[in-house]
Formats: sequence, C-alpha cells, structure tokens
Amino acid sequence: MKKTLYLLGSLAMIGLASCSKNNDPGTNPPVNPPAVTKMDVRGKITKDTHWTADITYRLRGYVYVDNNATLTIDPGTKIVSNKDSAGVLIIYKGSKINAAGTADKPIVFTSAEADPKPGNLGGLVIVGSATGNGNHAVLEGGVDTEHQPFGGTNDADNSGVLQYVRIEYAGKAVNPGDEVNGLSMYTVGSGTKVDHIEVLRGLDDAYEFFGGSFNAKYLVAYNNADDDFDFDDGYHGKIQYAISVKDPAFTDNKGTSGDISNNFEVDNTTDAKGYLLTPNTFPLLSNFTAVGPNNATGVSADYGYGMRWRRGAKFILANAIVMGGQKAGLDLDNDPTAQYYIAGTSGLKNSLLQAVTSPYKVDKLATAGLLDAAGLKTLVEGRDGTKSFTAAADIMLTDPFNNAAPNLLPKAGSPAIVAGKFDGSLSDSFFDKTNYIGAIDPANDWSKASWIVYGK
Repeated sequence: MKKTLYLLGSLAMIGLASCSKNNDPGTNPPVNPPAVTKMDVRGKITKDTHWTADITYRLRGYVYVDNNATLTIDPGTKIVSNKDSAGVLIIYKGSKINAAGTADKPIVFTSAEADPKPGNLGGLVIVGSATGNGNHAVLEGGVDTEHQPFGGTNDADNSGVLQYVRIEYAGKAVNPGDEVNGLSMYTVGSGTKVDHIEVLRGLDDAYEFFGGSFNAKYLVAYNNADDDFDFDDGYHGKIQYAISVKDPAFTDNKGTSGDISNNFEVDNTTDAKGYLLTPNTFPLLSNFTAVGPNNATGVSADYGYGMRWRRGAKFILANAIVMGGQKAGLDLDNDPTAQYYIAGTSGLKNSLLQAVTSPYKVDKLATAGLLDAAGLKTLVEGRDGTKSFTAAADIMLTDPFNNAAPNLLPKAGSPAIVAGKFDGSLSDSFFDKTNYIGAIDPANDWSKASWIVYGK
C-alpha cells in the first residue's frame, strides 16, 4: 500500500514506498514501514530543519525558508527537481542555510530526470539584509509577493554557510529578463561563508549577485548558457580563485532582446536610472581564469565578450587570465564606466588577455572622444601592467578549449607563472598573495578535485 505523511511546519510531503498489508490488522502486529529514502518538499519551511544524506529531497515548485529558520544540509545530500516544476529553494532574509559539504561529499542540487536538461532545476536563491542600491525593486524569477522585497542596512549580515555545493541543470525563465539563475545572491552580507561552489549546465547565468557584501573563494562556472559572473545592484564583495568555461554551442534563447552571453557581465544600474545609484557595484577580484568559445566550430552567434563592464560599474580584476572572447576581451560601455577606468578607480591589472577579435572595445558612450579602444589599451597595458595576446596558445595553458575536460594548468614557461600583484585594495588580508596568475596554482591544481564535475 502507499502511505503519505505530511510534516507540519515545513509543509513537506514524504512519499513512502509500498509495504505489505496485514490480513488482520486487529490481531497481527503492525509491519514496520521501510526507511524513508525520498522526500518531496513544497511551500514554506518555518522551523529549524535538518536534511540528511540518506534521503533525496525533491523540490516541488518554490520552497521558502522563512521566519528566521535555519536549514541545515549534511555533506553528501542530494536535492533534486523535475522539469514539471523546476524547483527553487529560497533562503529568505532573517533565515539561514547551513550547507557545509566536503570535498569528498559535496551537496548537490540537480535534475531528477533520467535525461537531465538545463532548466530541470530552478536554482538556489539566498536573500540577506546587506546593502544594495535599489536598482531591482524585487526578486526576479516569479517568487510570491511576500518574498519579493530585498535589501537592508547590515553589510555584516550572516545568511549562513555555502561550502562544497554543486548546482546542476538550473535556470528558470519566467519572462524575458526575469529569471532564476544557478546561484542568485540578493544583498547577502559578509558574515556569510561562501566557497567551493560549482554551477554547471545552467539555462541562464551561473552566478548573479544583486548588491551585498559577501566574499567568496573557489567558484566554478561550467557550460552555462548566459553570463557566468553577473554582478549588479551595488555588489561590493571580494572574490578570489574562480573559473569560467563556456560551451561554444550553448547559449540561452535571446529572442529579440539583443542580449549576448559573456564570461563577465557587470552593471551598476539600468539605463533608465542613470547608472549612478549607490552603493556602486564594485567587486574586487583576483585569480580568475575565464575561457570563452574562441571561435570554435559551431560556436553560437550569441556569444559576446570575455568581460563586459557597463552601466556605471566599477571594478578591480587582477592576476587573471581572460581568453577566447568572441567580440572582444575587455568591453567598457557607458560614460561613467569609462570615466572610472580613466581615473584609475577601475582596473584590469597584471593579467593576461586574448580574444578572437580585438582585445579591447569601448561602446555606448555619450561623450565623443572620452575613450576609445586604443586609449583603453594604453591604460590597461601601460598603467595596469596587463599583457594582451593575439593567439590563445601564447598564454600556454595545457588544454583550455577541451570543453569536455578542460585543463587550465599553466605549462612550463607560461606567462602565467609570474608573481601576482596585490597592491592597493588587493592588499587586504582576504586575498592570498599568489606567485602565479589565473585561478590555478601550477603546483596544486584544485580544479581537478572530486567535487568539480566536467563533461556535462
């Protein structure tokens, strides 16, 4: 027979496996039901809840952790979704997630389908109470009205722990420009611990950070359809050690939007809001390796730039490798973005840059003569010490464009084997002071660890 047990408080449903039925339940002792191995989860979780690795949890639609509850997820736990509901887990502000996986037992969000596809899972959303600039008024992706507002005043806010987590086949497009990403972080504070995360084969962005001040290390974006690192709404945290690898044939449906897919796409505010709301989007980044499609056979026409910094964003990206961009390696759009680069507020520092076309592009400027590609090249390669290359092979990574099994390790003699520079804002103790450029230590390739998956 089938039994269904409803858990009060979490609004979760557990479907128990079939068990034998007694002929005479009045005289025979009850048969012990089998252990629960699968659980459906829906609605709200409003009390502290613990998910364990012996049970697979299936998200049914939008699941909200609310009311200051903490959701603890054990190492090795699997959270799945079917394509009929594309489940989304939302940790709403005041609540916490304690998802501390391990290298050998990562926590995995993935598809429950026999033939998994991008979009089978909605994604993971964390909402904190740090500052943003109000560019977006509400959460994207079709969440209910009660859980749409975000933002606060506490940059030290703590939304919990996200460590050794893999998110597969995510992405939920509700309307054009209104999506759930692999990992969406809304005004998440610096008290939150974020490291060792992989987002792969997602239908939209891998990571999108809307404001907030949290820091992160060891982020991997692999074969996602839209942008890999999308920061806006005043995100002002620090990130070190990150990988972005693109599948040349895989982009999302752009429709008539004119959108393109990039390794980085970073904004401050929309055109209508004049780009200048504060706090300003201003990530401090070091030791990234970003690999675009490099004009491979069958490359999608929707690929754009290695980096697109626009709409008033500021940035420091240092000790990085960005290669294989289709339309350009480094693109600056809009006057404020260009002005920040001219002033030295922004910079691509001590890095290696290559693109299929010109490494540099400046676009959508209202002020004639403010900056052009040649002027940007002078600033980047003169003032900021970055080197550009015509051929990707000259950067001398082992096998970066082998999409099924990318090898980002610098070869002997690579220009990446040189001391990183960590001056100014990068002298902060958060940043390890490396003796190499890019994400991968030539003496210790963390990208081959068991928690990271390629080939999907």
